[in-house]
This record gives sequence, structure tokens and C-alpha cells, in this order.
Amino acid sequence: MTGMGILQIAVFFGILLLITKPAGSFMARVFEGERTFLHPVIRPLERLVYRLCGIQEDAEQRWTLYAGGMLAFSIFCFLFVYALQRLQGILPFNPQGFGGKLISPDLAYNTAVSFLTNTNWQAYTPETTVSYLVQMAALTVQNFASAAVGIAAAVAIIRGFARHEVSKIGNFWVDLTRSTLYILLPLSVVAALLFCSQGAIQNLHPYTVVKTVEGATQTIPQGPVASQEAIKMLGTNGGGFFNANSAHPFENPSPFTNLIQILLIFVIPAGLTYTFGRMVGDTRQGWAIFAAMAVMFLVGVFVCYGFEQAGNPILAKLGVQPAATATQAGGNMEGKETRFGIAASALFVTVTTNASCGAVNSAHDALTPLGGLVPMFNLQTDEVIFGGVGSGLYGMLLYAIVAVFIAGLMVGRTPEYLGKKIQQKEVKMAMLPILATSFLILVLAGASSIAPFHKDSYWNPPGPATANLNNAGPHGFSEILYTYSSASENNGSAFAGINANTPWYNVTTGVAMIFGRFMFILPLLAIAGTLAAKKKVPASVGTFPTHGPLFVGLLVATVIVIGALTFFPALALGPIVEHFLMHQGKLYSMLFFIGS
Repeated sequence: MTGMGILQIAVFFGILLLITKPAGSFMARVFEGERTFLHPVIRPLERLVYRLCGIQEDAEQRWTLYAGGMLAFSIFCFLFVYALQRLQGILPFNPQGFGGKLISPDLAYNTAVSFLTNTNWQAYTPETTVSYLVQMAALTVQNFASAAVGIAAAVAIIRGFARHEVSKIGNFWVDLTRSTLYILLPLSVVAALLFCSQGAIQNLHPYTVVKTVEGATQTIPQGPVASQEAIKMLGTNGGGFFNANSAHPFENPSPFTNLIQILLIFVIPAGLTYTFGRMVGDTRQGWAIFAAMAVMFLVGVFVCYGFEQAGNPILAKLGVQPAATATQAGGNMEGKETRFGIAASALFVTVTTNASCGAVNSAHDALTPLGGLVPMFNLQTDEVIFGGVGSGLYGMLLYAIVAVFIAGLMVGRTPEYLGKKIQQKEVKMAMLPILATSFLILVLAGASSIAPFHKDSYWNPPGPATANLNNAGPHGFSEILYTYSSASENNGSAFAGINANTPWYNVTTGVAMIFGRFMFILPLLAIAGTLAAKKKVPASVGTFPTHGPLFVGLLVATVIVIGALTFFPALALGPIVEHFLMHQGKLYSMLFFIGS
């Protein structure tokens, strides 16, 4: 690692730390119905939305009604996005003339589910497949909607911890509206204008055909990019306008916009930790959650950066300079943009997989084995290391319930968290999402590894005409494992050596995305409803404090140990064995294939 690279990471984290409290305080005021500096502009629009939609602002809901509203809204969003894709050939704002036949039923289903669940997995090339109308009215709008649903769910769950002896946890439609109007829209407008000022494009022009310096013809895609880019990052969505995503200069023109993008990814998840502390009446609780997230983030980013800067030992043996010098970056620059370099790329990789954001500014498939293990394991921790908008906080609160349960077992007391007794029902509901996502990842990855069908870019069935072992062995397995980790954890990034636009992958990743989203939210809403109805238990000398370093350490250990115990065998077959193969050469390679 270089001093400049470490400084880049330190500057990013320092800025994040500075903006966490003001962002969290603002969101707490919004969701508690207090006046903010945006009220003179936004409040009239908010009232108009309530009148047009028939929403009673003061009518709160039990958790079942809250969840029902969320599911109804999600079903509508799915049908709307699916229909726009299939009908794009007869709809306006389609200067390229992209027809509905470019989007098969299984691909349309996968994409609609993807953007519904805040996954934004893209099994297609956007600039050659979907019209401007689909990009704007379906995908960009759904970026707002899915992010607002995640924030609303987190706020409802916070109320479950904050309230006592009540049956209501808020109003889904009010929380959805406030998330969109006060948080997502204003920040997205500012970010989009900033991106435009730096060189990101925003237009409805047809694609431009130009002559290159060599005399060849090239088609340059254009479109309404900056507006989608802003909410793609802020809402931890990740679906790019271009297939190259944030590695494309029209989406991410410079190192400055790269810094802004990764800050946008983390600003709401980090701020929500302070919102949590403020709404439960003890900001120390929020800072404890932030500290646990920060520890795991910093370890991950420096591990990834360290292995990427160390480079590939096979190339070093061939005489390639692995160390950074004044004239070259050294390390592993494969799949990375030179305008970002290794440190900013490793930081982006870690941030985007800590959050449920599938945006990329480099090729994850080109990472070193253990450099690639970091984003993969980030996904497999249920993305609670800051995580997505809303989902990171409520996922970490789930692990907090498990952590205090473990602490209670150690000392022989009924576990408590924030003055609420954690009983059998809460623990069962907390374990259900963890088991569900683990099941989806491991079973679907295992089935895809052995199923006798054409696996395209990484494996073909044996035979004289179809044998292709370019990505066989541990790296091919890593691609499959990463695919289902990304889908089940609603991330959306990929080890892009895999071609996922097949009926098998479109259907199975779609199923994984649906269950990965709602098998987390629904049990936690049930927990919120149960906790809100409980009495507050006064703290005693036997109460385990949940705001100090001991709890932070226990929470970090709970997340890491559960993830390690669940996924270590699979990781050992993928990136870990690939690391040893890279360092030891043909002997270990031969032993691996003989053993397999």
C-alpha cells in the first residue's frame, strides 16, 4: 500500500464521519414530523400528495397493515416496470428504435424484480437494450421507490425499539412520501447538477456516430445519464445507464466525481445510525452501531487494497514490476481505470459491496483472489456494514438482537436491548432472515455448479465441440457463488465473467432477489410490532450495556463469526484455493483438479 492510497481512504472516512450526525439529525426530524429548513418548499407538496392519494397523515398502522401497504406498493411497481419493458417498442422516447423483442419475458421479469428489490442486477447491456423512456420512467423512478421503501422499513423498525406499550409503528405511505420528498429528491437534484458540471451527460439525443482517429466508425451512446447516476448512488441502487457503470466517463468523469459517488452511497446508511440513536433517546446507541460498521468497513477496505496493491506473483516472476513507483501504479491494475488507480478502485469495491449498491468502477472479476474475497464476504454478511438505505440499519439491528441473546446466554439472564426483553419470538424472527439468505446463496450456487446445462462463459459440458475451460475450477465457482450472493443480498454487482442472461439465471436470481428482500423486511417488521407493545424494563446492575466498546466488539464478532461459519467451506472452494493456486503454481493446480 502507498501513503497516498491510505490518505485517500482516510479522507473519505473523515468526511463520512463529519456528515453522519447532521444527516442523521435531519432524517430524525423528518420522520418525527418536526419542521426542517426544507419545509417552506416541500411541505405544500407533501400535503398535495396526501390529498391526491387519500392518505391520512395522522393515521398510524399496526405492523401487519404497514407490511401490507409495502407489499401492495411493491407489486404495483413490479407490474409497471415489467409492462414498460415489454412495450418499449411502441412507446415514445426511443430514438434508437429498441423493440420489445430485445427484452424476453424472463429478462423483463428479472429486471422488474431487480429494480423492485433495490438490487438493480442487470443481466443485459443497458445502452443497447432499453429505451430512454424505460431508463427514466421505469428504472430511475424505481430507484427512488425501492430506496424509499428501504428507508421507510428502517424507520418503522426504529419506532418498534423506541416506543412502549403501543400497537402502531407509523404509516407506510407517510414514511414513503417523506423519504422521497425530503431526502432522496433534494439530494439527487443537487448531485445530478454536480455530475453535469463535471462532465456527466444529460440529454435525449440519438446516439452519435463518429469517425475515430484510425478511420473506423464508432457509435457513442448518449441519454439522460446524470439524473439516473445521482439516485443510483444515493439510493444504493447501482444500476448504471451504461454497461461499464461507474467506470464509464459519462457516468463518472473524474476522481472528484468518484469521491462524491462513494460518499452518496454511504451518507444515508451512516446517517441512519444517528437517526436511530436520536429516536430511541440515546445517541450513544447509534454511535455504537456506527462504530461496529466502521470497524468492519476499515478492515475490509485495507485487506482489499493490500492484496490489489501487492499484485499478481505470477507476473512478478515474469519480470513485471509489482511495486508502485513515480511512473506506474504497480500492483494489480487489470480491470481498473487509470484515472482512479488501485486505492480508489479498492475503496469503491468495498463501499459498493458494503452497501446494497451494485455500482462498480472496476471489474470485480479481475480482482486478485483474496481482493475479490472481500466484496464477496461483504455480501455474505447480509450487507450490514453500513449496508443499503434502510436495509443496512435494520440488518444490523437484527444482528444486535442475536448478539444480546448470545450475551444473555453467557451470563444466564434474559437478554435485553434498549429496555426491551428479547424473548423467544424475537430471536426466532431474527434468525429466519439469516437462514433464508444463506439457504438461497448456498443451494442455488450449488445447483448451478452441477446442473447439466450450458454454462456459457465459464463452463460447458464435456465434449469435443463444447469444451471450454477458460473459467473452470475455483474462479468459475467464485463467479457462480458471487452471482447468488449478490442477488440474495440485493446488491447487484457481479463477477462479470459470467453470462447471466439465460432463462435459468433470470428466473433463479429473480427468486433469490424477492426472498432476499422481503424475508428480511417482514420478520423485522413483526419484531418491531412486538417490541413496540412491550413495557420498558428499567436498567439494573445486571443489564448488559449496549453503547460501549464491549458491545461493539460482540456485535462485530457476531456478524463475522456467523458469516464465516456459514460460508467458509464455499469460500475455500473459490477465492481461497484460487489464491494458493496463484502463489504455488502448477503443483497445487494439479492437486486441486485431481482432488476435485
